Amino acid sequence: MTPIIEARGLIKRFGRVEALNGLDLVAEPGQVVALLGPNGAGKTTFVRSLATLVSPDAGTLRVAGIDAVREPDRIRRVIGLAGQYAAVEGAMTGRENLEMVARLFGLDRRRAKESAASVLERLALTDVGDRLVRTYSGGTRRRLDLGASLVGAPRLLLLDEPTTGLDPRSRVELWDAIRTLVSGGTDVLLTTQYLDEADRLADRIVIIDHGRVIANGTPGELKSQVGRDLVEIHVRDQAAIDPVRRSLDLLGHGTVHTDPAALLVTVDVDNGPERLMQSVQALVDLGVDVDDIALRRPTLDEVFLNLTGAAAEPVIERSAR
Repeated sequence: MTPIIEARGLIKRFGRVEALNGLDLVAEPGQVVALLGPNGAGKTTFVRSLATLVSPDAGTLRVAGIDAVREPDRIRRVIGLAGQYAAVEGAMTGRENLEMVARLFGLDRRRAKESAASVLERLALTDVGDRLVRTYSGGTRRRLDLGASLVGAPRLLLLDEPTTGLDPRSRVELWDAIRTLVSGGTDVLLTTQYLDEADRLADRIVIIDHGRVIANGTPGELKSQVGRDLVEIHVRDQAAIDPVRRSLDLLGHGTVHTDPAALLVTVDVDNGPERLMQSVQALVDLGVDVDDIALRRPTLDEVFLNLTGAAAEPVIERSAR
């Protein structure tokens, strides 16, 4: 099966800055691939290379088997691109926006109308399709923008931080729309700074740093790389933190961490369920009151921190890098 994305030894320099430094990435069809990395890691440069907006200095890059350097026009016919901000015209209806983009893709008037109607239905926008876009909410505008990238029936959809600035409900609605697209056969490459978004949407996660891939796997595989599970204990007051820490130290499960501001004590453990029960018994013997005790796996935030040495950058409104 031909990979939907195949990058080998990709290099891109901007002056003295090496944005991509021998990047290797292969993505198979039928997946949502999330691309993560610290600020300046090369995420946007890679997406722009896929979109033929910049040309690599070295290496090979193919989309659906097509060489992105030698045949950029063919690449543009098989990709769609949606960025951080909705690029739709507020003085037109949603349907008119989609029909206009479809005509720009080269569809005749009849096919443009059919494609626009199909996209409106797929993204649950039919009810608002004949309203002016300036009356849409931010989340609805973003779904329409997503639709505009689909009227040309792309094989690969590039989403560069598509939920930036959306409220939680609008984010969930857009996630549902993305899942619908994938179930209909559209492959997705997603860049995001919301690690929970990558965790919920992605079949595979690729983490890059300094222009190279440093980790690649399913969310579960990457979490397992961090190591052991965690027992988390929320105490009721700071006076209980040290006694709880000493009690857990005596169990010898693993390193105990404390966060006095959050009234939190954590310990990494093997054989999580058994260690959780032992921790509960230790707290009963100690006689301290706790608000909560739980066993959990490492989060993607912890994976990210462990692999890159830095937390994911805060999500703020900003222009594309």
